[in-house]
Parts: sequence; structure tokens; C-alpha cells
Amino acid sequence: MHDSIGIPACFSYSDQRQADEPASVGRSGQSVFMSVYRTKLAGQCRLITVTWYRNLLLHGLSISVQGTDMDEHYRCKVELKRWYFWRKQGFKHFIVDGKNVDVVWDLKAAKFNGETEPRSDYYVAIVCEDEVVLLLGDQKKDAYRKTGCRPSLIEPMLVSRREHVFGKRKFSTRVKFNDKGTFHDISVECNNSISSNSSSDGFDPVLDIRVDGKLAIQIKHLQWKFRGNESINVGKNGVEVIWDVHDWLFGSGPRHGFIFNPIPSSFVSASSISAPSSPPSSSLTSMPLSNQEVNSASGDNDNATGSSRFCLFLYAWKVE
Repeated sequence: MHDSIGIPACFSYSDQRQADEPASVGRSGQSVFMSVYRTKLAGQCRLITVTWYRNLLLHGLSISVQGTDMDEHYRCKVELKRWYFWRKQGFKHFIVDGKNVDVVWDLKAAKFNGETEPRSDYYVAIVCEDEVVLLLGDQKKDAYRKTGCRPSLIEPMLVSRREHVFGKRKFSTRVKFNDKGTFHDISVECNNSISSNSSSDGFDPVLDIRVDGKLAIQIKHLQWKFRGNESINVGKNGVEVIWDVHDWLFGSGPRHGFIFNPIPSSFVSASSISAPSSPPSSSLTSMPLSNQEVNSASGDNDNATGSSRFCLFLYAWKVE
């Protein structure tokens, strides 16, 4: 039904097929925001992937439910039409292991503010066996009234979020690192500085990562440190930042790759975000990120308290 998204090889995700994603980002210039939740549906604990996508021609929502076989997925797609008379509310249903699953949405008052994913005044509900197993948006009362179903006894868990964003030099997003926390603004910027070192031919890129406008990490001499990791504090949360910008620097592709992975506070060794971090010293500095992403995206990286940690994957695509 869908083409796979082209992503950096070091960020390949072996546990979930890219068929869940709606189109090739590289070919279409399409912004994609994908959230993966774990919850119980049709008697099984499953991953539900919610994808918002947008380009010059398309704007839509795709929902994928993991089957009992990890390679099998059930899908539902909603296209957001641009013309005025499109009915911006409705429902669709599909069958998962013999159980009816309904997707009910109301986007008629949704505020997108120019973004791919709505910010407010909407709901998208996934219903199975008279329970709302996953509810997105801020109009929760309207969703329960429309569906006539009760909330699920099991609270869905946000396992990971993937964002494909485009820009010339600066890439930005907003994220909450826990359900009860506040949104944080994250920006990544790669600049070229002038170097007097003859061996660098004047090419001396610098990577700046900011959180809420404050410089959290600055990596100088990026051509030698194109892969690495650093731990920072974001509010009360410890966050490990992992980057891989090899493709962008050395001409093999236009893509940056970043992972923001919350960690238990007892393991945070870096200073707060009010000042640039020191150069990375971990062994991850020189290795690709495939193992890191597989563990984080599958939700198996449990912390000390026994609960899975949310993980943000940011794919930043450079355009001229």
C-alpha cells in the first residue's frame, strides 16, 4: 500500500518494516511525524503506529496496528482533502485477528498552524471491543461521547517518535520527554566556520544543538566527530543525545540523524543546558547507531524503575 521511507543506514529499524510509512521522504520532500504506542488491542499487547504526513500534494494520517506476526500489519489511511466541502470527520474500520477495530476522527476545527500534525481542537480515537484503546488530541470528552465507548483499562505508552524535517541549515521540533512534562523546543544547526588548518582546506563545520533556545551541545571539528553521544539535563530529565551526520558531511546523502533518549537521572553526568557540553568521550563516538536505534525504537530499553523510556528520532534532511 505504501512505499518505504529512505532513511540513513545507521538508523535502520529491523523490528518494524518501513511499509508502515507513507512515502519516500527523499523523493517527495515529505514531512513525516510518526508516533509508536504500545497498548492492548484484540487481546494482545501490540504496537500502534500513528503517522501524519504532508507534502505539496498530500496531507494525511495513517494508522498501523502490529499483528501477532511481527511482519504483519493492519492499516487504515485517512487523506485530508484540501477543498472546502471535504467532510473533516468520520470513521473507518478494519479487522485485527477477528476483532473489529474502528478509527474515529474529528478534524473539522483542528488547528495545524502550518504544521503536519494538528496542535489542538481535534481527536482521533481507536476503538476495539467497546474500549477506546488509543485517543489522540485534546477533545477527549467529544471522542468518548461520539464513540459511546469507555476508556481502556490499560494506559497506552508512547514508545518512540520519528520526525522527518527539512531545512537548509537549521532543523527544529517540539517534544515532551514524559507524559506529565512540558513541551521543549529542540533545534539542530550545522554551520561551516573558517579554519586556518591547512589539512582541513578551510572546512571546519560546527554542530549546535539547542534546547528551549539555550545551547546544550556544541561539537567543533565535526568532520572528525561526525558520530558521537553526549548526556544533558533538560529540566528534571536526563537525556542522551546521539548523532550521526556522516552522510551529510561526506556527500553520500543529504541526511542528518539524531536520537534523543531520556535516561534515569542517576546516570546523567553532564551539566545543565545553560552551557555548551564538553566534547564527547563515550565509545559511541566512533560507532554507527543501528544497535542504539533498534533497542530504543522497540521499547525494550527499560530504565531502573522498570518502565520503558520514550525515544525521539529526528531525521534532518538538508535541502539547497
